[in-house]
Amino acid sequence: MGNPLLSFWMRLLGQDEDPGPRGPSRRLRRRIPMASAVEAEATIFLVLRRMRAPLIVLITIFAVSVLGLTLVPGQDATGAPYRMSFFDAFYFMSYTASTIGFGELPNTFTPAQRLWVTATIYLTVIGWAYAVGTLLALLQDRAFRRALALQHFTRKVKRLREPFLLIVGHGRTGELLCSAFDALGRRVVVIDIAEERIDALELGSYRGDVPGLVADGRDPGHLGVAGLRNLRCEAVVALTNDDEANLAVAMTAALLRPDLPVVARTVSPAIEERMHAFGSPTVVNPFNRFGDHLRIAMRSPASYQLMTWLESGPGAELPARGRPPGTGRWIVCGYGRFGREVTADLRAEGLDVTVVEPRAATPESHDGVSTIEGSGVDPAVLERAGVADAVGFVAGTDNDTTNLSMVSDARRLNRSLFVAARQNRASSAPLFAAMEIDSLLVPAEVVAHEVFAQLSTPLLWRFLQGVPQQGDAWAAELIRRVTADCGRRLPTVWKIRLNQSEAPTLLGWLRSGEARLGDVLRDPERREDRLAVTVLMVLRSGADGEECVMGPEDDFVLAPDDELLLLGATAARRGLDLTMLVDAAREYVQTGRRVPAGWLWRKLSRAGRT
Repeated sequence: MGNPLLSFWMRLLGQDEDPGPRGPSRRLRRRIPMASAVEAEATIFLVLRRMRAPLIVLITIFAVSVLGLTLVPGQDATGAPYRMSFFDAFYFMSYTASTIGFGELPNTFTPAQRLWVTATIYLTVIGWAYAVGTLLALLQDRAFRRALALQHFTRKVKRLREPFLLIVGHGRTGELLCSAFDALGRRVVVIDIAEERIDALELGSYRGDVPGLVADGRDPGHLGVAGLRNLRCEAVVALTNDDEANLAVAMTAALLRPDLPVVARTVSPAIEERMHAFGSPTVVNPFNRFGDHLRIAMRSPASYQLMTWLESGPGAELPARGRPPGTGRWIVCGYGRFGREVTADLRAEGLDVTVVEPRAATPESHDGVSTIEGSGVDPAVLERAGVADAVGFVAGTDNDTTNLSMVSDARRLNRSLFVAARQNRASSAPLFAAMEIDSLLVPAEVVAHEVFAQLSTPLLWRFLQGVPQQGDAWAAELIRRVTADCGRRLPTVWKIRLNQSEAPTLLGWLRSGEARLGDVLRDPERREDRLAVTVLMVLRSGADGEECVMGPEDDFVLAPDDELLLLGATAARRGLDLTMLVDAAREYVQTGRRVPAGWLWRKLSRAGRT
């Protein structure tokens, strides 16, 4: 533990005890408040303040006992008068008051001394009982436990020596993100206002240690303690259920660390505009994203299948391809934020939409949307809305039981409906799975998948943005290639740059203009076989800007400094790394000729040829 007073003055003067390898800027050190860090290091002050009275009582009893032993007369073995020195009295009281009971003193006590020692023994027992009771009460004190946890959390964050993500909010979305990044070997630091969610970190099966703090993310001091000032913090993700809290996190990060990427969740367009007023954060609105995905699913089901699979993270199974509905009218039950977003997206596709809303003023059209007043759980209202001749149905309220009831009633009236529904609670997942919903919105999963795609591999997010423009046939063919190479479970996604640091052995081959993608992906152990790797995208920078090639074929010619987004198993990745880093492996892959790999064997083989 550092000196709390010294730490307080150092932070007050804008100095950092752990500046990192390069040291944070002077502006950064001065502007991030660190009141929580001072509180974390002031635990000893809290202990001393609570234990002040018991310690004073113990010291007083000890001092009086020592003084009394020096004043009470005794006698030595010959019967001559004898008085104990202060040192002997202190030595005796030390092993007596500590219940050790070591009897070394040479002279037997007189009755007066025994009487005094008896009194001091009972006094020390009372003093120790008072001190131990106060200490146990302190250990149960909420403020002390909070300060102790804050100190422990601060130490763990300071000990991090690799890049990490700062995640504010450990609900379902935060839990999914922590698991996904932990599977990739990425470190995360978590803040949440709910104690039970931080306790769940200890029960999670994470590979690495995940520091967690029970704190309000709206407090800049808590963000500073969690690593906002640390140069190893590579992004801040605000995932709480409170849009105002997410706004406060995005604002704090933009003002105090403008160089740091920020991803924030919100369902309010007004909050989204306020977030964009502070820098350029990436704002994820699950309702808006679901509307976009629904449009893609209706136009290009294979593209939607590919996007959903790649956003799910390693190990996800290929989802079933949906059946797009035909043209016709849609029924939307629930005209809240989600219902408005979906209605706007459906109307943008040129579809007629009828809204069922209990609070509708009149059944007439409102803003171009036909509105039926009533409850969606009433079959009569659904019949009046025209479910029998509709092609699509959306159950979009914030109550899972209501949404399931509406889906059941709608399907009873029209078996051929394309059904989209909103799932609000994770515990309702088995019920929605049993209903076989065609397009299901789980806000936590939508946000988690998008944040993962953006922060895990930036090229993956760029690829996903370009998938809808490639057409459904292209997406179906790419899915066929991926499943043929890697199976139906999503393998690892990674990127490489063909430069001196990542692919030194390939540069000569690349400059020759003969390095075709299929040749580079040959197995370095058996070149007749191809590595189980699919190249999703090649990004090439030139004088005219960037050229992006989606899903290149094996005859595509690679060039130096190309960036590749790849999909493949760990063994295939190791094989490709071998080709890029070992000259002998590259020579075998390129020409089929095996050459010695070691320096000594190359020398000997060269001498033999000479």
